[in-house]
Amino acid sequence: MDPQNLKQNTGSIIIREVWSENLESEFRLISTLIDEYPYISMDTEFPGVIFKSSGEESKHHHHHRGNLPDLGSGYRVIWQFNFSDFDVERDIHAPDSIELLRTHGIDFEKNRVSGVDSAVFAELMMSSGLVCNGSVSWVTFHSTYDFGYLVKILTRSPLPTELTDFLEIIRVFFGNNVYDVKYLIRFCESLYGGLDRVARALEVDRVVGKCHQAGSDSLLTWHAFQKIRDVHFGKFGHEQYAGVLYGLEMC
Repeated sequence: MDPQNLKQNTGSIIIREVWSENLESEFRLISTLIDEYPYISMDTEFPGVIFKSSGEESKHHHHHRGNLPDLGSGYRVIWQFNFSDFDVERDIHAPDSIELLRTHGIDFEKNRVSGVDSAVFAELMMSSGLVCNGSVSWVTFHSTYDFGYLVKILTRSPLPTELTDFLEIIRVFFGNNVYDVKYLIRFCESLYGGLDRVARALEVDRVVGKCHQAGSDSLLTWHAFQKIRDVHFGKFGHEQYAGVLYGLEMC
């Protein structure tokens, strides 16, 4: 394991930072692990919501059980991809979101210079086994924007204007086993609010990184999902709520 790729080691969990220079090698590694570890927890950090709808949430459309991959080093790993496409000096953004991300360790200039080109990411992801694979399950929290970004990256096209078309694209790429924890908690007594609040209610700790860091938030989402699945749904009851994204429910 190359120490240059390791950002933080808390206990036995390591965040592997992915940049342009190591993108291909990290995807090769992920591809060798996907059959053994078919659950993917995802979170994205983005420069804020610029356009807000005043309509209903469903109309807003206009990242072995409990294990992380062990690479033989005694550590378990998660991946954090840093993209180069966003330029804080040029692209539209919400200034308060930028400042929030900066305070949580996001270096926008380093991302711009050394980050991953999304077109190259899309090409490698399409051939990695992560998408269009019915054996893979995706776990997220309030993931409308997460999947929106991924769909735009993978298709290299604007998002479809119709919600049904968007959801069909998600089904094609990510299958039917997509779980949005924000939607799941609707059916769990006393669980509500954002990720950190839900985690506290579940007595689930953040074991690596900080909030508003994609790798850390995705791991916390996974641990929250595990606890909800085991405590509130009895292992398999959660499956009836697969394929629904919070805020994009089809009535």
